Amino acid sequence: MKRKVLIVCLLLLSVAVFAQESGEESYVSVLKYFAAALAVGISCVAGGSAVAKIGSAAMGAMSENADLSGKAIPYAGLAEGICLWGFIVAMLILFQ
Repeated sequence: MKRKVLIVCLLLLSVAVFAQESGEESYVSVLKYFAAALAVGISCVAGGSAVAKIGSAAMGAMSENADLSGKAIPYAGLAEGICLWGFIVAMLILFQ
């Protein structure tokens, strides 16, 4: 698994290096896009994982006591907010 990740990272960096124009500004713009993609990607994976764990716990709690259904919704909303914060950070990176 580590080897595949290393190969993908090397391919992405080699494309960025060979596709850039001369000058420091184009290299910085490539890194901006890469950083924005990482911010959104990692936050969405983390948010999805959190929603999955909260959803399964909420379903288990509701199967025992139906009154707990309304109490689990805010926690799922907080977990989905992680994705929104990743998007906001990406916009701040891109439009800096």
